[in-house]
Amino acid sequence: MHVLALGGRIEFERSPGGKITQVMCVTRDGAILSDCDLKSFQRLRRKRLIESHGGTPYRISRRGRLSVRAQLDNQG
Repeated sequence: MHVLALGGRIEFERSPGGKITQVMCVTRDGAILSDCDLKSFQRLRRKRLIESHGGTPYRISRRGRLSVRAQLDNQG
């Protein structure tokens, strides 16, 4: 969540049926996070901490920003 709060995004791929099958977390600098998986993505989406508009990559929502606690590495 902190990476998303700093400007990161979650890119996704859909199956021909429209279901999201693969996700990839990308930081603001373009680095790919290895610990981002479909289960974590579904949990964030279900809690409405992330959102996507018009097929764009998922980004942190207002609710998500409010739920992220301040940390030292979050000041970037």
